[in-house]
Amino acid sequence: MARASLSGFPEWLPDQRIVEQRVLDVIARTFELHGFASVQTRAVEPLGELLRKGETSKEVYVLSRLQADEGEAPADEADRLGLHFDLTVPFARYVVEHAGRLTFPFKRYQIQPVWRGERPQDGRFREFWQADIDVVGDGELPFHLEVDVALVAAEALTALGALGLPPVRMLVNNRKVVEGFYAAIGLDRTEEVLRVVDKLAKIGPDGVARLLREEVGASEAQVEACLALSRLGGDVTVVDQVRDLADRYASVTADDPARALLATGLDELSALLEAAEQRAPGVVAADLSVARGLDYYTGSVYETVLLGHENLGSICSGGRYDSLATDGKRTFPGVGISIGVSRLLSRLFSADLVRATRSVPTAVLVAVVDEDRRAASDAIAATLRSRGIPTDVAPTAAKFGKQIRYADRRGIPFVWFPGSDESGSDPASHGEVKDIRSGEQVAADPATWSPPAEDLWPRVVAVVPE
Repeated sequence: MARASLSGFPEWLPDQRIVEQRVLDVIARTFELHGFASVQTRAVEPLGELLRKGETSKEVYVLSRLQADEGEAPADEADRLGLHFDLTVPFARYVVEHAGRLTFPFKRYQIQPVWRGERPQDGRFREFWQADIDVVGDGELPFHLEVDVALVAAEALTALGALGLPPVRMLVNNRKVVEGFYAAIGLDRTEEVLRVVDKLAKIGPDGVARLLREEVGASEAQVEACLALSRLGGDVTVVDQVRDLADRYASVTADDPARALLATGLDELSALLEAAEQRAPGVVAADLSVARGLDYYTGSVYETVLLGHENLGSICSGGRYDSLATDGKRTFPGVGISIGVSRLLSRLFSADLVRATRSVPTAVLVAVVDEDRRAASDAIAATLRSRGIPTDVAPTAAKFGKQIRYADRRGIPFVWFPGSDESGSDPASHGEVKDIRSGEQVAADPATWSPPAEDLWPRVVAVVPE
């Protein structure tokens, strides 16, 4: 009896896999065009390391053998292994371990699956692919890299528009802005405030207000200020709006460190928005509700939505971190962003936004006249393949009508009928090739014939609504 599929572990069909591979190719090529080098890290990390940055234990899959060797002592909790739930924590470990052989600032991209034990739902999986870029420095990292990383990711997502991905909007904020603002209005427990505000999209303003009162002890004026800040967004003019809001609600003097932190954050946010408007007009916008509740973000933070599909949530997020990677003597600050590839693909498929022009790479099926002359068909196929034309040979020497129907079911556009060289010794034997879509059939030589460029390989195209 067939077992039910496991939820949260997507398995794409062959035509969907073609789409997935094209998406990954576009992303990787964009990253490489900007100087990012590919790395991979192991799938497992010590459990203590995975939990160190605030990830809840219920989301981590623990790895263990079914049976331990006789006399083997159980591993300490910190030494147990878990599957990585993102690519940032393992990359931090990678940087520390290989620092002596890396050149800083180190620019890397990484495309791998990750595992997270959360409840599967639309766009959320237990096993999924991410595509990350990070730039890591040794001791220091210039701010302009926070701009560059955001715009490289925006460029990759914009490039996917040629495959049918809807337009994206990257929403940016700066942790220095929100932390400085919260401190300036008298909320010193900034990490707790950030975690509460980060739930705004899930529980709404009333829910956030309640948690600010109950869990943070915020006054009504402080709640009002936090919600007012979270409503701000748009172009660079938002910077002045934040300043005005701080002047209205701040409980500290202008020379207080909180105001200085806020001013620094606003300068950085302004620089990011201005650069984005020049290099990616209309793609990046400020959103002061973006908090990114993880502990390690310290500067710019990013979240990205598909326009028209905002209910999917963020499909690309990240930010600046100053102390995620350290060996105790050296600190490696960095900035990174992660594209949720599986989440993207799930919406492309479920909303029928893109399709592959065929489900197999094969452009030509070489027919087999009879089994005694299969060698001739194999030779023709070999000649076509040597010229870069993806070719298959019919599995049986059935009637040509059945072989054509076989090609049609697989989406193969051309069928090749071998010529009269019965020996099969001449791989360049002339034959005829049929476009089974149009019915056109012409004489052809495998040494010179090629399919039209658009038929050589499967293409990924946007689905045009009827």
